[in-house]
Amino acid sequence: MVFWEGYVSDEAMGTFAPIVVYWLYAGFYQLLPPLDNYRLHTKKEEVKNSVPLASVVKGVLLQQLVQATVAQALFLLTSKANASGIVIQPSIAVQIGQIVVAMLVMDTWQYFVHRYMHHNKFLYRHVHSQHHKLVVPYAIGALYNHPLEGLLLDTFGGALSFLVSGMTARTAVIFFCFAVIKTVDDHCGLWLPGNIFHIIFQNNTAYHDIHHQLQGLKYNYSQPFFPIWDKLLGTYMPYNLVKRPEGGFEARAMKD
Repeated sequence: MVFWEGYVSDEAMGTFAPIVVYWLYAGFYQLLPPLDNYRLHTKKEEVKNSVPLASVVKGVLLQQLVQATVAQALFLLTSKANASGIVIQPSIAVQIGQIVVAMLVMDTWQYFVHRYMHHNKFLYRHVHSQHHKLVVPYAIGALYNHPLEGLLLDTFGGALSFLVSGMTARTAVIFFCFAVIKTVDDHCGLWLPGNIFHIIFQNNTAYHDIHHQLQGLKYNYSQPFFPIWDKLLGTYMPYNLVKRPEGGFEARAMKD
């Protein structure tokens, strides 16, 4: 039993809930006061970003339109409803297992596609560099990508995670909303005390901030959950979180 049962279909929730959650969570970060004592970059450093907020919002909305279209098609093609139109939901244990599988599949897909986009000069220059125009990451820009990257990296990665894990649309609501929240948090640019993602996940805001720095461009590709592939394939760059005298923190790469 879920709170939307009887009001909205699982397929509609799986399509639109992640979009709503994205803007609610990213909007929450956007509306926070400066919080200079917890920032990974100073406000002055934001001038390094070469794309205005309005363009970022348009880019994210375009990607979400594509994702919603693909999600609707995917749910229709893989419907598990019986003759009565009812989908039998697996046990909680099975759903948890499916979510873990989906996390690993998404991490694997995104690592190798993301890494290839950095090593292929054409793809980096014409596609992936758009995301790196946000040298100082912020929450709303988490899904700011070139449309082709959005399709290959996020949309296809999400579809593959859904298909391989065998989850139902109802489980997908939970998984994709969680993935969105994690992705937004990784780009929020803040190191807030008690942030559960910083406590549980080694791949977090500071970890991904290293990747947005010049010396970390070819390291810390893993996203959005675990740093497994970085550690296995030699692209892991550890860091120190150093407190700045003027307030806030700096994620400082530790080179070998």
